[in-house]
Amino acid sequence: MTNLKNSLAELTITEAARMLRTKECTVRELWDACAAAASAQNEKLNAYLELFVADDAAIDAAQARIGSGDAPLLCGIPLAIKDNILIEGHIASAASKMLENYKATYDATVITKLRAAGALFLGRTNMDEFAMGSSTEHSAFGRVKNPYDHARVPGGSSGGSAAAVAAHMAIASLGTDTGGSIRQPAAHTGLVGLKPTYGAVSRSGAIALGSSLDQIGPFGKSVADTKALFDTIKGADTLDATTTPPDTYIVRDAKKSLRIGIPMRLLEEGIDADVRAAFDATIEKLKSEGHTVVDISLPTSKYALPVYYVIMPAEASTNLSRYDGIRYGLAERSATLLDDYIDSRTKGFGAETQRRILLGTFVLSSGYIDAYYRKADAARGVLTAEYDTAFESCDVIAFPTTPSPAFKAGEKSDPVSMYLEDVFTVTANLTGMPALSVPMGTVVREESTLPIGIHFTAPKGNEEILFKIGASVTGEQL
Repeated sequence: MTNLKNSLAELTITEAARMLRTKECTVRELWDACAAAASAQNEKLNAYLELFVADDAAIDAAQARIGSGDAPLLCGIPLAIKDNILIEGHIASAASKMLENYKATYDATVITKLRAAGALFLGRTNMDEFAMGSSTEHSAFGRVKNPYDHARVPGGSSGGSAAAVAAHMAIASLGTDTGGSIRQPAAHTGLVGLKPTYGAVSRSGAIALGSSLDQIGPFGKSVADTKALFDTIKGADTLDATTTPPDTYIVRDAKKSLRIGIPMRLLEEGIDADVRAAFDATIEKLKSEGHTVVDISLPTSKYALPVYYVIMPAEASTNLSRYDGIRYGLAERSATLLDDYIDSRTKGFGAETQRRILLGTFVLSSGYIDAYYRKADAARGVLTAEYDTAFESCDVIAFPTTPSPAFKAGEKSDPVSMYLEDVFTVTANLTGMPALSVPMGTVVREESTLPIGIHFTAPKGNEEILFKIGASVTGEQL
């Protein structure tokens, strides 16, 4: 039984669910294995900001539901949750000093749904402060390390959630994605990561960065696991007016043979040669399985990154204005009220958060809002129309998830070079379309073997097509 316990944390959701139902292990044994792995490795990886004490009542209730033969797939499965998703009674700091002591007074809607399914929560994971970053180097509580090479980053901003699953410190996890913050770390840590259609998953109880861009989504060790989590957390919510009923979009048939659109001109430069070679090999594999490739044109995509880095800071500046040292959050007291504001925000926000607040305030200011924000918003509409047109001739659009594998900590100290890491992922957030990153092999950097990912985007509401093409890459049978 000792060997079994040591291996339990390495299971997928589907494998663990099967073993729980065949009584090859218990919910308690599964929890203990994951908790032990997390405790043993977290000091090195810094993936968790807090590991929760076992909830004996929840564990016993999950075991009883499984024993009754009428339990959902996620019943008894230990999950890791990003630190900007509220869990009642626990700190939700968004990895910031500003909210270091904020204790959630209610559950996010996704947590309510996971509780109803019998899932268990191992702890809250580290992240870039207020989800601002592409590397999880910008946490107020120290950077997260990539399990494949501790000198390298796991990606961001959901790097803690990714590292926890990749290092088998949780069976699966939730993150949030504003411009690639699930898909990029999934690629850097060898996982499957989904950014759902905007409005498919409630954002109630998620600490906001960019309200028109943010989505909660899953990390899994397989496409099937990612699908299981998405199927549990999706759905309209009266607490979030931006969620959409399931019949809002035209759902295409996830047929056996899919048309894969590739904007060839956008892949001509800026991608590491071995990453491009792996991408080409993955596409050839998909073609051999009966899928077809279509060359598409997305001319506005070359402007997607600057458009994103106007819209996102503008929304961040607005959302973070509530943290002023008066209403809640860090409250520094000085000689004057103005000093209270200044000291609270200076000490409560890190350098990257301050940079984006300043940028967002600038593009929204009188005299500049027309020159920057409104032009970016108009370009966003053009980009969405281009994608809609492209989807008339294809079912999914493919890119590498990132132009290179995980980089070393400190390597992207120039903010612009860091922002370029999101070049292939931001369009899905700007257009509101769903996107999936799937592992497509490894490359070698300085004797480290590092995972890389392939990225697929589908029309709104068509996550099933993403799962279909993702399973073709991984060889899964859904």
